[in-house]
Amino acid sequence: MVERRFTRILTDLPGPKSAAVFADKAKYVAAPLDTYAPFIIRRGEGALIEDLDGNRFIDFSGGWGCLAVGQRNKRIVAALRDQLDDFLHTDFTAVPYAPLIDLAHMLCERTAIRGDKKAAFFNSGAEAVENVVKIARAYTKRKAVLVFENAFHGRTLLAMTMTHKARPYKTGFGPFASDVYRLPFPYEYRKKVTAEEIEGALLSLVDPNEVAVMVVEPIIGEGGFLVPPPWFLPAMRALADKYGFVLAFDEVQSGIGRTGKFFAFEHFGAEPDLVCAAKSLASGLPLSAVVGRAAIMDAPIPSAIGGTYAGNPLACRAAIEVLKALDEDHLLQRAVHVGDRIRKAFERIGDRFDVVGDVRGLGAMVAMELVKDRTTKEPAKEMTGRIATLAVRTGAIFPTAGLNGNVLRVLVSLVITDDQIDEGMDILESAFATALK
Repeated sequence: MVERRFTRILTDLPGPKSAAVFADKAKYVAAPLDTYAPFIIRRGEGALIEDLDGNRFIDFSGGWGCLAVGQRNKRIVAALRDQLDDFLHTDFTAVPYAPLIDLAHMLCERTAIRGDKKAAFFNSGAEAVENVVKIARAYTKRKAVLVFENAFHGRTLLAMTMTHKARPYKTGFGPFASDVYRLPFPYEYRKKVTAEEIEGALLSLVDPNEVAVMVVEPIIGEGGFLVPPPWFLPAMRALADKYGFVLAFDEVQSGIGRTGKFFAFEHFGAEPDLVCAAKSLASGLPLSAVVGRAAIMDAPIPSAIGGTYAGNPLACRAAIEVLKALDEDHLLQRAVHVGDRIRKAFERIGDRFDVVGDVRGLGAMVAMELVKDRTTKEPAKEMTGRIATLAVRTGAIFPTAGLNGNVLRVLVSLVITDDQIDEGMDILESAFATALK
């Protein structure tokens, strides 16, 4: 049992102050905006959160993967205060500003794609995905889009169509976008797939000469933290070259240092033509990017892409500091250490409880899949939810994932300390023990 130094639960959850705010939420906030944590945050620091009632939690969700450099990182807070003294908004395409250009320069330098590169900025991961398709269609003069099983690409119309999981992301929202074709993904724990089978599926679904772009997550995120075998991304690069379509990697969740590399694709020896980034790019401020080969990025006509708030100066200043922090605070190396420590704890939990069917991940992007039986691998969705609920009510926030909702994952801030990791893992193990009595 690890001493509880960082977490404290003083009240039932929600506590009285949080409960009063939740009452207003029920009255005034649209019901689909459901919430995961049973409390209202008051303050955050690094990987820690305190609620309105003084309860403290270790946050392994990291703002759903947005806070690689931690809550209220001092570099970012200082940059935002500095920007507030200058100006808040113009729309870059109306009156341009230097922070966006500086950020584009830095991002292109850090993106491991050979040759000349350019960047464009948007507000959300879904917008980046939609625009990567638009850019690829403008460049290829083709229309079809290839995606994969278990993928999550967003909730706007095209991105929602590209997303695999129907409920809750698609329920009641059809009809969907046309010309989107889904291919098998090598889900190593459940489904072996070969490169030849993927190509065969492609040829059975659409004429490859009509394909504009293949969009793939180098590590499947919302779909369950699925790490592909080493051959997969190089084989997709070969397919794109063979049939002349653009290869785009969706690194919204896996990018910006999460796996120990700036982008996860760097682990696999395959270069995309375009890459999407968001989430931790601006430490939770609304900013996303598409970065890629200059000739492809320049294909749309002037004013074809953009947006009123796209690449707003506050978010750009934050992102510049994120990139500096990754380098100067050695957070890529830290991601490897954090991931190793969490993975060992997950494996220890798996040795103790048969409900853990698989532990997987890369760098600090780590998950465990829960099953009712290790032989049949039947998903244990209800047990996963029960364990996650027990954990948050005793001080640690662990998000769930997977097409069947049976994966516990970690998107923790990379600045988390070893002692905080150990305390969080102890809370999680205790949640397993209580749920499985």
